[in-house]
Amino acid sequence: MPAGTRFYADGGWMAWSLTAAAAIAIAFAALEGARTAEALTLRNAARDDGARDAADVAAMRAGLARLDGSIRSARSRGVPEYTKPYIIVSLAENRLWVEDAGTELFTTRVASGSGRTLIGSGKNQKYKFDTPRGRLSVLSKETAPAWVPPDWHFVEKAGRKGLGLLRMKRGQVIPVADGVITTRGSDVVKRHADGSVTPLSASDGRELIVGGRMIIPPGGTNARRYKEILGTHRLNLGDGYALHGTNAPTTIGRSVSHGCVRLRNEDIETLYRMIPVGTAVYIY
Repeated sequence: MPAGTRFYADGGWMAWSLTAAAAIAIAFAALEGARTAEALTLRNAARDDGARDAADVAAMRAGLARLDGSIRSARSRGVPEYTKPYIIVSLAENRLWVEDAGTELFTTRVASGSGRTLIGSGKNQKYKFDTPRGRLSVLSKETAPAWVPPDWHFVEKAGRKGLGLLRMKRGQVIPVADGVITTRGSDVVKRHADGSVTPLSASDGRELIVGGRMIIPPGGTNARRYKEILGTHRLNLGDGYALHGTNAPTTIGRSVSHGCVRLRNEDIETLYRMIPVGTAVYIY
């Protein structure tokens, strides 16, 4: 029996030893787990910082890729690789390229149509300020171009100032203080009571106003020709649309025009030298 008793005593000691060993192992595991968790936390924090940096870099690369992809996108829409220069305009990115046989010769930012709709008070006075899409061509070129403002210009300006409109015809006589306003040759003039005559000029923001109404001068008169509005050069695309310079360079890169494609004056001068009449222009 003593031997049996010793056997049970040894078994109890062994059981205690195994339990203690397990506890120690668990404690070490817990310690290692804590250390691992701390290491993981530090690694994840570093990874998050790296991810943010990588995201910033990826965003910049994506922006560049979009610019580079614009030309490829235009080609996929049917732009041929001519062996002479052609122009591509992206309205989404407000950017213009000149290419020759697939080689980029020139690129710059532009301003394009706002897409805004203007509604006047008269019949059929609804104007949409979009830049036309598709294939156009350069029909003619000008230096120091004058702008002949369409009717919508006067509708817009009069509306902003709360004025009515007076559409003037050639030979019409409009009574004013100390005389009348009428036309003489290519001028709109004021004929004073003493018989003297003063030619009247107008420009953007300095339109002719009489008795609470803004005058729409007759076509072909000097009062309907605004200077220095379209910058230094113009490439005409037809139907009143053009690539031209601007007296408001801060608008470049934005969709704010009434439909034309605006460039900085130094850029339209470069384009004027590079581009011959007849050049294809692809706007998308």
